[in-house]
Amino acid sequence: MRIDGSGTLRANCVLCPNPGPMTLDGTNTWVLREPGMRGVVVVDPGPHDERHLERVARTVQEQGAQVAVTLLTHHHPDHSEGARYFSELTGAPVRAVEPELRISGDGLADGEVVEVDGLELRVIATPGHTADSVCFHLPADDVVLTGDTVLGAGTTMIADDGLADYMDSLYRLRELASRTGVRALLPGHGPIRPEPLDKLTEYIDHRESRLAQVTAAVEAGDTTADAIVARVYAGIEEAVVPAARSSVRAQLHYLAKRGDIPAELGEA
Repeated sequence: MRIDGSGTLRANCVLCPNPGPMTLDGTNTWVLREPGMRGVVVVDPGPHDERHLERVARTVQEQGAQVAVTLLTHHHPDHSEGARYFSELTGAPVRAVEPELRISGDGLADGEVVEVDGLELRVIATPGHTADSVCFHLPADDVVLTGDTVLGAGTTMIADDGLADYMDSLYRLRELASRTGVRALLPGHGPIRPEPLDKLTEYIDHRESRLAQVTAAVEAGDTTADAIVARVYAGIEEAVVPAARSSVRAQLHYLAKRGDIPAELGEA
């Protein structure tokens, strides 16, 4: 993996071959290892694709290393479904916010530092895409693994009641990037983003713009999520309409809670 022409020795990506409208080129499985050490952290093993999971395990073994722990950024199947099989392959525990996703491992707490053979990852709670979404800050490489909170291309879907939390998460990530000099975002899908402050500001500005568009659609007489999707997201692929609908519902709820639109529209 390279960031702005400089190599990083700790984070490497194994791409799962599950491309699609929601997964872009596929799920990025991140393999993290302190140089010269044996212990490996794997973030998001991906869906239950046995060939992919076996390839990740083989990649680690060929390096003379061993998976010490698997971490999940959130519960969506394209990130977590393969965790049980991967745990069987490697013998490593799986840690996640959601209790039902943990396999012989603990939960993940905001601010906690996960340490494996000198590699340190700080857990950052970033709800919004899902209630259980987390990112991982790798200060030794000045990068943040963002799961689906920030994608390598395009924007992410938001849980129905998650927009307020999501905006807080974006502002929190931007503050971290500004304060600590984060030089890249390593997403769950798509390419590395080597301009973290610009990308996070773009995400924030995009959400504020969408809120203004949804408000305008309501003022124009649209009263359902489907009607607003048809106006605001005109021309999008049919496959991503459900994600757009979910985002619109989140925006309506947020705007109603803020008092910008009638309260009953928050349940549209």
